[in-house]
Amino acid sequence: MGEDMRTGREFPRGRLIRVARYFLRIVGFGILALIGLFACGFLIFFGHIASMKAPVNPKADAIVVLTGGYQRVDLGVQLLESGAGRRLLISGVNPATTSNHIRLLTKSTTGLFECCVDIGHDALDTAGNASETARWIRAHNFRTVILVTNNYHMPRSLAEIRRIDDRSDLIPYPVEEGLSLTEISQNPMLLRTIASEYVKFLLVQSRDWTGITL
Repeated sequence: MGEDMRTGREFPRGRLIRVARYFLRIVGFGILALIGLFACGFLIFFGHIASMKAPVNPKADAIVVLTGGYQRVDLGVQLLESGAGRRLLISGVNPATTSNHIRLLTKSTTGLFECCVDIGHDALDTAGNASETARWIRAHNFRTVILVTNNYHMPRSLAEIRRIDDRSDLIPYPVEEGLSLTEISQNPMLLRTIASEYVKFLLVQSRDWTGITL
């Protein structure tokens, strides 16, 4: 038997059970609704990144590559060589990796790296990439910047940089991953990476909406 705190009278056990079941049912519906929203959001996120395409013959003041794979760096250097931008920042490079190491790996000329390539060693994560990129953009007074990173990493990267620098015009240049259902079914790690990136993107969006740093 339970007790009504206002009257001192006891509740019948059956009523307590009904109230508990009602509460659990509401909580269950709420959890199912959150799962449904999460799944729908993930499908929208997946469709967005899967449809991303690199722009043809982009032109900007500069180019930024966020490290995470040498394919990104190769593309950034190729864009620089093609004249897509005047200067290149490679952000988030391991402190043990020198400019000469990257030059040799990308088979670039010494002159290109000496004149037009900056290596950023400070960033440890995407938020760090954003801070490093924003400082570099301000230092050179660039207005239009091509951003090179993987397609699944692009939404969060754009959100992080735009949070710090809302003045610059960022042109996404995604490195395309195979995101067909067949390719994902053959590579579960890719699905795990995309799901993890989706969760991180939600956390970034939540922080920006609420102002609460997680």
